[in-house]
Amino acid sequence: MADLNGIKNGLVVTAFWEARPEEVDSLVGIIGKFLPQAQREPGVKAFQIHQSLTEPTKFFFYEVFDDEAAFAQHQQSEHFKTLIVGQAVPKLAKRERTQHRFV
Repeated sequence: MADLNGIKNGLVVTAFWEARPEEVDSLVGIIGKFLPQAQREPGVKAFQIHQSLTEPTKFFFYEVFDDEAAFAQHQQSEHFKTLIVGQAVPKLAKRERTQHRFV
């Protein structure tokens, strides 16, 4: 199992996306451009995006940030604004995000 000690004090954000079926391939391409940039951001402890094997229109994001300020900074990054808000979100049928803390 991975060592979680380095991320236990962080802010955990999860997101669930459901793409419109005709937009799945395009969305995968956008995610491929976005993910490496998000993973390199200051204040990001972990950032992974998963696509369902059984329902390929569904995506799960697992993100851990140093704190709420790092999450806010992430949302202000140029790649988030351009790729996520500008390109990906319009291709979605559904988007949910929640914030968590380790217990």
